[in-house]
Amino acid sequence: MIMLDTEQSIKEQTLADLTDSKVVRITGLHGDTSSKRRLMALGIITGKKIALETSAPMGDPRIYSILDYRLSLRNDDAKNITVAEE
Repeated sequence: MIMLDTEQSIKEQTLADLTDSKVVRITGLHGDTSSKRRLMALGIITGKKIALETSAPMGDPRIYSILDYRLSLRNDDAKNITVAEE
């Protein structure tokens, strides 16, 4: 019998991977320092809850709900934000 470590069995998901309006928790920010600072200034902070609201007709940008406001992010930026399901 092969046992998998629980941490390894959970696929890391980015904000750009979300397909519906489920609520997820931000687990990390990646990218260069200036990009991370810009995202944090917009309220993208580890531990906060965020949900996908809607997408543009071609899928980019997408609108997310966080901290009682709506935020539009390009998929290139959303790929630098890791999330976990609630």
